[in-house]
Amino acid sequence: MIPIFKIELHKKDTALLKQIQLFFGIGNISINKINGSANYQVQSYKDITNVIIPHFDKYPLITQKQADFLLFKSVIELMNKKEHLTSEGLNKIVSIKASINLGLSDVLRESFPNITLVPRPKVEDQEISDPHWLAGFIEGEGCFFIDIFKSKTHNIGFVVRLKFIITQHSRDHLLMNSFIKYLGCGNYNERHYQGVSTFVVGKFSDILNIIIPFLDKYPIQGNKRLDYMDFCKAASLMKSQAHLTSEGLEQIRQIKIGMNRARKYDN
Repeated sequence: MIPIFKIELHKKDTALLKQIQLFFGIGNISINKINGSANYQVQSYKDITNVIIPHFDKYPLITQKQADFLLFKSVIELMNKKEHLTSEGLNKIVSIKASINLGLSDVLRESFPNITLVPRPKVEDQEISDPHWLAGFIEGEGCFFIDIFKSKTHNIGFVVRLKFIITQHSRDHLLMNSFIKYLGCGNYNERHYQGVSTFVVGKFSDILNIIIPFLDKYPIQGNKRLDYMDFCKAASLMKSQAHLTSEGLEQIRQIKIGMNRARKYDN
């Protein structure tokens, strides 16, 4: 039995994982050439007990992933008591594992057919207290989007809209709603059939006066910062009314086609 703490990102953010590795002073980084991911992993039981658990006790997660952490921590506590070496203790751990992340694998379900899931802890305190936390969350879950669409009511024939979006599972609806209160802008939308919720800022004045100043003061650290910088370029062009001209519209169009998934990170 091996406890594992893992962070998986696209390989373009390997430098960010190296910063995390340097911060903790433990763990290893590997690159998966098949799916293009980079993984930071801590597998040392001692390091998880002495470094990872204390860190997240001191700086608690505020998404529903906190429930996974608390369950994970309970497994470490059982292992500290050597209970994983007994049949009863092993069954306890499998019951906990069944409630963590995606649950049990098919093999484990077959091996432990009578397991009862341990109830997941409730995570209800989802108020944002640290702007650095929000910047980090945006790094992982945020999106900077430029929307260009045809319009018969505009002289140039097109409209440009900027959108700042954070997407999360709808189980974190309390957290998503708290963004509105914390930032003083935006709207919350929930797609029940997909189990997805979004926080969206589409009002240009809010993007210009709230979102951009916030992320200039609390910058994101990973490769998504490149998309943010392009987003800011588009905002600057729109502020000067350049998007109302053919030349300005083309500039924004060129910015858009190089952002997000279209970006060539090896450049």
